[in-house]
Amino acid sequence: MRVSSDMMRPLGLVAFIMAAGLALSACNTTSSSRSNDELAGGPQAEPQRETYTSTEIVEAVSDFFGVTAEAAGTLVERVFNDLGEPVGYIIGEEASGAVGVGLRYGQGDMVLKGETGRQRVYWQGPSVGFDAGGNASRVFTLIYNLDQPDRIYQRFPGVEGSAYFVAGMGVNYQRADYITLAPIRSGVGFRAGANVGYLAYSRRRNILPF
Repeated sequence: MRVSSDMMRPLGLVAFIMAAGLALSACNTTSSSRSNDELAGGPQAEPQRETYTSTEIVEAVSDFFGVTAEAAGTLVERVFNDLGEPVGYIIGEEASGAVGVGLRYGQGDMVLKGETGRQRVYWQGPSVGFDAGGNASRVFTLIYNLDQPDRIYQRFPGVEGSAYFVAGMGVNYQRADYITLAPIRSGVGFRAGANVGYLAYSRRRNILPF
């Protein structure tokens, strides 16, 4: 039987559609697989750092400041509602003085979840408020989104409107490069701390706070 060219055209069109369908199906399968890998973090994605629970932080803050777990829990709950679980914290002390414009210096040890040992940290910064006088206080700083320990060594500006006072302790937020710090102070030390424009964290003590 002789097949005319008119009869071959529909057959060729069907074959083309079937081939295109198979190619599209393969493409979708590959795309779906890639999307699933991306949602899962990808095969090369770095594992996220472990975090501290609220119970662990409440106990640590309570012991550090010598306050009841209930008092510490009130403030910690507020911070956790805002920022979630921290990857670490800095425990230390600082001194500040001001007559219109002041200075603040501190030092402490950084502890990160899942890592052994502690890393020494110093910080300093100008106070831009109108406080007068001086004080010394203990500081417990919660750390968020710090993937590499050495990234702590930079300048952290204060987050406007983030300072508040709860249960005899105060906290304000500082943020730089997606890293957030939440220094917790008590009493007079916090009232002066609320006016800090920024704090620069360093490996060594610096005399100049800028």
